[in-house]
Amino acid sequence: MKVLLTGSNGMLGTDLIKVLSKENEVIASTRKDFDITDINGTINYIKEVKPDVVVHSAAYTDVDGCESNIDTAYKVNAIGARNVATACNEIDAAMVYISTDYVFDGSKGEAYTEFDTVNPLSIYGKSKLAGENYVKGLLNKYYIVRTSWLYGMNGKNFVTTMLNLSKKMDSLSVVNDQIGSPTYTPDLAEAISKLIQKPTYGIFNITNSDYCSWYDYAKLIFDIANIDIEVNPTTTEEFNRPAPRPKYSVLENYCWKLEGYKPLRPYKEALREYIRELEKESIRE
Repeated sequence: MKVLLTGSNGMLGTDLIKVLSKENEVIASTRKDFDITDINGTINYIKEVKPDVVVHSAAYTDVDGCESNIDTAYKVNAIGARNVATACNEIDAAMVYISTDYVFDGSKGEAYTEFDTVNPLSIYGKSKLAGENYVKGLLNKYYIVRTSWLYGMNGKNFVTTMLNLSKKMDSLSVVNDQIGSPTYTPDLAEAISKLIQKPTYGIFNITNSDYCSWYDYAKLIFDIANIDIEVNPTTTEEFNRPAPRPKYSVLENYCWKLEGYKPLRPYKEALREYIRELEKESIRE
């Protein structure tokens, strides 16, 4: 199968290249190849490549940045997704659109399934939902993959932020009233690889198993890395970030399980592997 990947130099994109290349012909693209916000350029490029599937991982993911760069958020996350979907429609290619737990408002108080009502709070969440709606409206052959709290070897993420801050500070305050599921990008890439092998189109929540608060997550990171640092819980209101965030955005991988796929491993297990990989990298450096 020929797979075109957008955003191939991103954190998820680099792992998707490794995983998808095992069984597919992968064309890795970045903005240098074509600009997803340019409708004609996007259609021309995708028509030329003629992929069977486009995995669209390019996005504007700076959640707080989206609040002050609204036009850019919608142009990249919504219009960009529309353009890719339009091109897929013209060549009858399937599309994978990477979405987010932030399409939910967090008020349900328990895990969200794919069938729950969406209500994004932030510009980021609203722009990603707009992208979802374009994909659903334009295509029959689509996989919308909602995921959360991504981390991996090839990009800035919460884990590396915590580890870097621990080198400069004796104590940290971390939000303890936002709950979600940290997800390791190699595990998500493996899941996407399995998903595209069958025409089981629709919306899928895909995250590592189990959940935690950012505070508990930070404590676990330092515990695994054997770092002695004081971590203090704080509230969302006290932390005061530009973008509103859902308090409880755990995603129940309901459709994934209904299709017979095995749940992804617990986030704690994946995190231990990731920190071991970081330690190996630092030794090599």
